[in-house]
Amino acid sequence: MTRPVERSGTFLVLGEAEGQALVLSQALSFWGGIDVETGDITDHSHPGLGQNVAGKILVMPGGRGSSSSSSVLAEAIRRGTAPAGILIERPDPILAVGAIVAEFLYGIRMPLVVCEIAGIVSGDQVLVGIREDGGAIVKI
Repeated sequence: MTRPVERSGTFLVLGEAEGQALVLSQALSFWGGIDVETGDITDHSHPGLGQNVAGKILVMPGGRGSSSSSSVLAEAIRRGTAPAGILIERPDPILAVGAIVAEFLYGIRMPLVVCEIAGIVSGDQVLVGIREDGGAIVKI
């Protein structure tokens, strides 16, 4: 039996989540990139086309524009079609605003963590937790 891999991260939005990893090689824009009613990736130029983000731990290099992505993410969180959590390598204020708005308006937390994503593969079970010092701990 292999021991879980643990890594530290920085919360952009605090929270805990657990789910199956969905690893995307390219950044995804939520505006025009996902169907908010289903969580399906609908961006025809994205390699993840047809995959579903709902309830997954979405792992990607970062977010990709438009500022409207924050409202789409907040709506997906409200509907339950958003990822359970998002791991990114680069901070993304647009994704952070969406998650913060959803927490403020709907009382639903979706953690957003900046951390090393190398070595995580789609299907891995991922746990996002809160360390005693308030930082993120990611267990794979």
